Amino acid sequence: MLDIMSMMNKVKEAQAKIKETQAQLVHLRAEGEVGAGIVKVIVNGDRKVLDIEIDPSLINEKDKDMMKDLIVGATNKALENIDVKIKEKMSAATAGMMPNIPGMDFGNMV
Repeated sequence: MLDIMSMMNKVKEAQAKIKETQAQLVHLRAEGEVGAGIVKVIVNGDRKVLDIEIDPSLINEKDKDMMKDLIVGATNKALENIDVKIKEKMSAATAGMMPNIPGMDFGNMV
């Protein structure tokens, strides 16, 4: 019975740590770039786009479709990069707190 109580306390600790870490994710930043850096997108841990940088050489009506494709690509890359940072942050927040339970990945709790 004592082991179950101890485990429940650890679960509560982990939940509190996860909630605290989730609140801090807004401060994470990740960048995605495509086309050798001619389009860059910056996102935060809330998976919101914060900024888009476009090389002035791209701003031409005939390149409009290419520019759209590059922006989509850079945005998706930035979101992939922030997902990695989120997982690292969540894993670090719960490191050593929870027993290794097969099928339970507390690093993905976002």
